[in-house]
Amino acid sequence: MNLVDNKLKVLNHYHVVFLIQNVIIGTSLLSLPNRLSSMGYSLWWMPLLFGVVANLLLIPMIWLVRKYPNDTLFVIHEKLFGKWAGKTINAILLVYFIIVIAAVCSSYIRLIQIVALVDQKITAPLIIFLIIAIYIAHGGIKSVARFCIISFFLTFGLLYFLKWGVADGDIRHIMPFFNFTPQELFTASKKGLMTIGGFELILFYFPYIIYQKKAFKHASLGLWMSMVFTFAFTFVSVMFFSEWQLENLLYPVLNLFQEVQLSYLERLDVLGITMWVYLILSTTAAYIWVAKKGFDSVLSSTKKSHLYFVAAIVFILVRAPYMEAFQKLLFERVFYVMYAFFLWPILLCLIHMMKPKKNEGSK
Repeated sequence: MNLVDNKLKVLNHYHVVFLIQNVIIGTSLLSLPNRLSSMGYSLWWMPLLFGVVANLLLIPMIWLVRKYPNDTLFVIHEKLFGKWAGKTINAILLVYFIIVIAAVCSSYIRLIQIVALVDQKITAPLIIFLIIAIYIAHGGIKSVARFCIISFFLTFGLLYFLKWGVADGDIRHIMPFFNFTPQELFTASKKGLMTIGGFELILFYFPYIIYQKKAFKHASLGLWMSMVFTFAFTFVSVMFFSEWQLENLLYPVLNLFQEVQLSYLERLDVLGITMWVYLILSTTAAYIWVAKKGFDSVLSSTKKSHLYFVAAIVFILVRAPYMEAFQKLLFERVFYVMYAFFLWPILLCLIHMMKPKKNEGSK
């Protein structure tokens, strides 16, 4: 390993754990019990199933990037498919990442509008949010990782407020098991799998990891920390709400916060949303950093200004005066692409095995 490669590697094992853990948790957790409600009270164990699926998907991802230890997935595409075909795939991936960022920003900003800024325009909050996300991503992936660590310790305390839901909930709601049809399981899986999105970004920051041989272990730890966080909120939601409420409350987790009774704080749900911004910024900053790398790859030039291009396009996608129905359809459909992207590394592994050894990155 030469001096340049050594300078590239800036992520220690803590960075990897919290990058995986915090990028996963986004706005989807707030509505997860509602998304899984087709399974009735049996939905509480689904986050554990999603954790197993994500951990299995992580295996081919780590196997692939360890064959190219100094390359991001954008570079791997060009090595496996050739320059122009690789750049075309990277351009498609870039569009996908920008739409995902826009979907995450849009869902959180509109949530703020519903709960805290009723009848107020969201332009100013959106601009402020994007400026902060750019500032975090501007410092590179290590800056994003450090923000993830800070965000974790700032938001971890939200778990404490679940005790009101446990006290007023009914433990009988978690029984009986398996009282759902295969169709209901499919529907819940389709809607809920997006909550694990984010761990796949390790395909892009793997070259920056110092202890690459232990990356799978550290990534798995971060993954299961996220799943435990998700499981706790889902489990308490099932205990506390009726099946009708789980099906009809769009953000059950926020409604859980409303049950908290503190003498010095009247609206904990507003505080919860405010604290949640740290988790959303973690997700958004990481995706912006990857999208910037995508711009670098497609344009064959590395410039900080690509961060601003990404943010400008995201702003247009969220605020452009086109049909709201089209925007909703676009944001919903992009998550189907996410499912395909989860499986994409398996195909790349097969292609790699059929390629001559000369295409491997230097180790």
